[in-house]
Amino acid sequence: MRYLPLTGADRTAMLAAIGAPSIEALFADVPPAARRDGLLDLPLAMGEMEVERRFAAMAAKNLSAGMAPCFLGGGAYRHHVPAAVDHLIQRGEFLTSYTPYQPELAQGTLQYLFEFQTQVALLTGMEVADASLYDGATACAEAVAMAGRITRRKKAILSGGLHPHYRAVCETYARFSGETIAAQDPAPGAGEDLAALIDADTACIVVQNPDFYGAIRDYSELAENCHRAGALLVVAVTEIVSLGAIRPPGDMGADIVAAEGQSLGNALNFGGPYLGLFASRDKFVRQMPGRLVGETRDAEGKRGWVLTLATREQHIRREKATSNICTNSGLCALAFTIHLSLLGEVGLARLARLNHAMAVTSAERLGAIPGVQLVNRRFFNEFTLRLPCPAGPVVERLAAECILAGIPVSRFHPDRGDLADLLLVATTETVTEDDIERLAAALREAVL
Repeated sequence: MRYLPLTGADRTAMLAAIGAPSIEALFADVPPAARRDGLLDLPLAMGEMEVERRFAAMAAKNLSAGMAPCFLGGGAYRHHVPAAVDHLIQRGEFLTSYTPYQPELAQGTLQYLFEFQTQVALLTGMEVADASLYDGATACAEAVAMAGRITRRKKAILSGGLHPHYRAVCETYARFSGETIAAQDPAPGAGEDLAALIDADTACIVVQNPDFYGAIRDYSELAENCHRAGALLVVAVTEIVSLGAIRPPGDMGADIVAAEGQSLGNALNFGGPYLGLFASRDKFVRQMPGRLVGETRDAEGKRGWVLTLATREQHIRREKATSNICTNSGLCALAFTIHLSLLGEVGLARLARLNHAMAVTSAERLGAIPGVQLVNRRFFNEFTLRLPCPAGPVVERLAAECILAGIPVSRFHPDRGDLADLLLVATTETVTEDDIERLAAALREAVL
C-alpha cells in the first residue's frame, strides 16, 4: 500500500535515529510564521475523475499571464519563448538526464553546460561562470557567502534597491552561517551613499541593476571604493534580457554577478522552476559554489568536457564544500542556452531594444494620467509609478477586469505605509500597444 502514511511507531523510530526528541524539535529552525498550525482542511477521498474536475475548477480561478494584458515583473518576466525551445528540451536524452558524474557517458550534458557557462560569462562581462544554481535569490545568497570566504570578513551591505526576496534569502542564509546582513531601507527614486557604509568588517556590497524599482545605475565608482577597502562588489540582475542593452556588471568592476535566468527559455510557470546564474573573476574561481564544466582532450586528442570543479557536498566532504546546493537546474539551463542560441548576439540586442521601446511607450502613456507620477526615468523594461491612492486595491480592481496591471510594492513591504501608493510595472515584447491603451484607460478610471 504505497500511499499509506507512516505509523506513530515509524515516526518514533525515525526521530530516535536522528536524535530529535519530537517533530516540533525537528522543525525548530523554521520560523513560526512559515509553519501551518494544524492540518489542511482537505475533502474526503474522491475518485480520479472527481479529483480532475475539482482541480480544473480550482485552476480556472487563476488569471494566467497569457490570458490578459500582462505588466507583471518584480523578478519574473513574461517573454516569448520560441516553440523550438520546448520541443528540444523534451527530447529523451535531455529530459531524463541527471548529474554528469561519468563524463564518458554524459558528453552531451557537459557540452551544453559548457556552452551555457560561456553565454553567462559573455552576458555578464565576467571571466568565469558556473553551471547554474537554483534561482537568482539563492545565487545572491551564495555570492554573499563567497565574498565572506574570500575576504574573511562577515558583513554584507545590501542596497535598498535589492529585490526583497533576495534580501530575505540572504538573511536566512546568514542566520546559520554567522554573517551580518546590513540591509538598507527601500529608497525608490533616490540614490544611496553605499560607499560611506564600508568599514573594516565589510565583505561585500550587494546592489541590483536594474534595481527592484527599475532604475539603472553605473556602479563603477562604487566598485573602486569597495576594492580600496578590501571589499567586493556583488551585482544582482533579475532581468537578464537587460544585458542585451545596458552595460554589463563586469565592465563596471563587479567581482561577483548573481542573476536570474528565467527570462530566456523559461515561462513564468506561476513561480518556477527557474535558474540561477553565477559568474565571477577568474581569481576567485575556487571559491565559487556549484560546479564548473571545463574543456579537455581525451587520450586520442579529441575535444571533450569534464567537471573541472565540483566543490559542493555531493562531491567532497561537507566541511570543504563551498555550497550545499545539490542541483544546477539543468533542464532550465538548457532552455536558456537554446533560446539564447536561437537569438544570437544581434537578436538579443534587438529583443532588448524592443523591450525598452515598449516600456518607454508605457511609461509615457501611464505617466500622463492625472495624479500618476513616474518615479524613475532611467529604466530598461520596468519602472515604478506613484499613484494618487494605494496601489493594492487598484491592482485587484484591474485584475477583476482581466488586466494584470503590475505589482503593488506594498506586497513586498506591507509595513511601509509610505510605499503603499507605488506600482511596479513591467513591459516586455509580449505587450502590445492595445494592451498599453487598455491599461491606461482602466488605470485612469481607477485612480480618478
